[in-house]
Amino acid sequence: MGFNMTFIRPTYFIISGFIGIPNISYYYIFLFFVYIVSVLGNTTVMAVICLDHNLRTPKYVAVFNLAFADLISSSALVPKVFDIFLFYHPYISYNDCLTFMFFCYACVSMQALNLVALSYDRLIAIIFPLHYQVKVTHRFMFSLIAIFWLFAITVTLIAVGFLTRYSCYKSVVINSYFCDYSMIYQLICEDKTPSFVIGYFLPVLILWIPLIFILLSYSCIGYALSKQGLKSFKTCIGHLSLVAIYFIPLLITFTLMEKIHPNARIINLSMTSVFPPMLNPIIYVLQTQEIKESVKRLLKIRGKAKIAVKT
Repeated sequence: MGFNMTFIRPTYFIISGFIGIPNISYYYIFLFFVYIVSVLGNTTVMAVICLDHNLRTPKYVAVFNLAFADLISSSALVPKVFDIFLFYHPYISYNDCLTFMFFCYACVSMQALNLVALSYDRLIAIIFPLHYQVKVTHRFMFSLIAIFWLFAITVTLIAVGFLTRYSCYKSVVINSYFCDYSMIYQLICEDKTPSFVIGYFLPVLILWIPLIFILLSYSCIGYALSKQGLKSFKTCIGHLSLVAIYFIPLLITFTLMEKIHPNARIINLSMTSVFPPMLNPIIYVLQTQEIKESVKRLLKIRGKAKIAVKT
């Protein structure tokens, strides 16, 4: 097959991201470990919130949704990566590739937007504590999350939908570990101005605007707590850790995308895709006193139940 020939609406793509990277088998083992920890951690957080009535507050509605988005994101990405590279199935049909892309980008968008919901919750709770019960209700949080899901799905559908307008591709080889929008965009040999505009504004919509809102929120929170000392800021450390883990690697990767080696970009981008879903539940369990106490209560109740059954 000649990779320089022109293709008319390819029936399949070849994902070649990890091929040729030295000692990549060790990375697969590491990726498998990260995925298992992510699934167990996010499932645990979701189960604890469902089982403990004390955690059924608007804040933990957002925490539950973040764990759900992390779980879907990891499950949409990692098993397919194993199928492509570990079991040597690099061929993926055109429609399956776009579907794969949709789930990856929709979940990534929702993760960023969910952090916005959590930052808004902290902003109202700290600056307007007397109005918190009125401003941040279950109905409000459910509506906000529903709007964010609708926005993430709509933006991703528009981006993926524009790719279906093209029928001329220079190659079918995608130099990435998944159906990467930017990599597929580079393969198009037609006028791709609409996709260029979408590709330019997509990071702005799902990364920069959420990050700016979060930074402004915590600037206000920091100013409000400046007279109370650092101890009052402890309730925000967990969420700020999530923000740093999620945004900093992505922004560095996209900012230096043209300056780093393609293999380094693939490894960096894949790690930023799987690390936040693994670390988010760990941070919330370790940093959030309510969840730690809830886990202890549930384990204590389960232990008493086992003793009662034996007796």
